Amino acid sequence: MQRRLSVLVVGTSGRVGRMLRRAWHALPPEGLDLHFQARNSARARPGDVIWDPLSGAAPAGRFDRVVSLAGVVPGPEADLSLNVPLGLACVRAARTVGAAHVLLASSQAVYGTGLTRPWREDDPTAPETAYGIAKLEMERACAGVGVTALRIGNVAGADALLLNVAKRQPMHLHRFSDGGGPVRSYIGPVDLARVLADLLRANNLSGALNVAAPVPVTMQALLEAGSTPFEWVAAPADAVQDITLECSALTAFHRFDKEASCPRAMLAQWDAVKDPV
Repeated sequence: MQRRLSVLVVGTSGRVGRMLRRAWHALPPEGLDLHFQARNSARARPGDVIWDPLSGAAPAGRFDRVVSLAGVVPGPEADLSLNVPLGLACVRAARTVGAAHVLLASSQAVYGTGLTRPWREDDPTAPETAYGIAKLEMERACAGVGVTALRIGNVAGADALLLNVAKRQPMHLHRFSDGGGPVRSYIGPVDLARVLADLLRANNLSGALNVAAPVPVTMQALLEAGSTPFEWVAAPADAVQDITLECSALTAFHRFDKEASCPRAMLAQWDAVKDPV
């Protein structure tokens, strides 16, 4: 009988982390014992591992794997430079607690927007936003044996578009010269939880891995699936129609359900694990 793997999950206070924790609670992944980190006792739930990654101390316990969802996202007062020390703290902690591998949440933003085809892991990175630059700096600072940077696409329910779907507010959508709107790589939060579980059980991961559902989706389809009214507006000259990920490498570790790229299924996954009203 194969031994269960003990996993330290860092950074579940953010929007994505909260959804993942609910998904894993609803359907615990086979062969994994998940231990969730909290920065202090005031934020902790029973059984959480109390550890502040920026304290300089190490978390207590022994773990086989570390998942780092910790990071600073864009915002009015966001200090994006903290992404590097947060990532490094998790890599150092992994060595201290005996973990053989770290899954480090990065972003598709590290690629930039310079290609009209889907981005592959071996494409040159050329981020165009402060967030993308910060995530790429984190990847480079943390690179090494036993570290995989997960370049995650848009997570349904954690992106600006679908947050507006929740508000039922009318929206404007860019229309490009071919008559279509923006196309993006998305993944439902429940599928992301399943992907991470499979990656935690894997033994031959590379240094970077794209993570999204197999087929990109149009933002029009997502808005229509959420019954959200919108109006077309002409796309400005600097707008980018397609920002998508090539995820064939991911299929070596995870088999998606046939509904994984369906906008309605993504919204249903979000509804199942979103924050209570």
